[in-house]
Amino acid sequence: MASASTQPVVGIIGGSGIYDIDGLQDQRWITVETPFGAPSDQLLTGSFGGQRVVFLPRHGRGHRLSPSELPFRANLFALKALGVTEVVSLSACGSFREELPPGTFVLADQFIDRTFARHKSFFGEGLVAHVSMAHPVCNRLGRRLEQAATALSIPHQRGGTYLVMEGPQFSTHAESQLYRSWGCDVIGMTNMPEAKLAREAELCYATVAMVTDFDCWHPDHDAVTVDQVVGTLLRNAETARALVKEVLPILGARTEPCGQGCHHALDAAYLTAPGARSPAMIDKLGPIVARSLRASTPAPERSEDER
Repeated sequence: MASASTQPVVGIIGGSGIYDIDGLQDQRWITVETPFGAPSDQLLTGSFGGQRVVFLPRHGRGHRLSPSELPFRANLFALKALGVTEVVSLSACGSFREELPPGTFVLADQFIDRTFARHKSFFGEGLVAHVSMAHPVCNRLGRRLEQAATALSIPHQRGGTYLVMEGPQFSTHAESQLYRSWGCDVIGMTNMPEAKLAREAELCYATVAMVTDFDCWHPDHDAVTVDQVVGTLLRNAETARALVKEVLPILGARTEPCGQGCHHALDAAYLTAPGARSPAMIDKLGPIVARSLRASTPAPERSEDER
C-alpha cells in the first residue's frame, strides 16, 4: 500500500468514457476481492506521465448497476487496497440554478444525504468509529481541480451543495422545489455514502458534478428524460477526460500528507475502548485501519488480466 505522505496514487471514479484517455500506459484490469463483496467492476490500473492512477467504473462497464445497487463499501475498500491516496469522483447531476446550465462542472464541497437504502460505514460489530464530515471534500483536491478546469476554460463553479437522492427515479416537482428552497446547487444519486466511506478510509476526496439537465423545477425542463441526460453526458465525458489528463500531474506533485487531515481522519475517531475492540473486525477492515491501529495489512486477493 502506498504511503499517503510520499507516493500519491490517484483514484478516479466515474463512467466508462472517463478512463479512455490518451497516454494511459501499462493498463491492466485487476479483480479485487473485498470483505464487502465484489466492487462494481474490475479496476483499471495504469500510469499517466509517470503518475499512478486507478480507474473504477462506478456503475460497471455497460452501466449495469443502479445507484441503489452500487457496492459502495467494496468500491472504496478496493481503491484503498490498491494503494489509492486521493479520489476524484466524477458524476452526472441535475442543476437547481439558472447560472449552472448543462455542461457546467460543479466542484461541490458540501452534501445533503437523502439516501436511505445503502450501507454507509465500514465500522460497527465491535469496532465503532465516528469521523468528522463537517467538511466532506478535500480543499486541496478542490483547488487543484479548479486550477485544471480554469486552465482548460471549462465552465465551472468552485463550491456548492450536492443533494444526494436515493433514486433510481428522478425527482418529483415538489421535491425539486423543496431542494431548491434549501439552497442546494445540484442533485445526483451517487456521491453518498461514497464521500463518507472515503473519509473513513482516510482518502482525500473531491467531487466533479457534471450538469446534464435542470431537473424538473425549470419551466422549460418539466420532465427529465434519459435521452436528454445521455446526450449531455456524452459531451461531458469528453471534457471530463481532458480534466483528468490536466489534473493528474498536478495531484502527483504532492510530497506531504494532506494538510486538512484526510489521511489521518481516524486518529480521534474510535469510540470502542482498546480492550473491547474486535480482533475479527480489525482483520476484516485490513487496509482501512492498518495505519491508525498499527495493524498488519493483508494483501488483497487479486488477479491481473491484460486488456
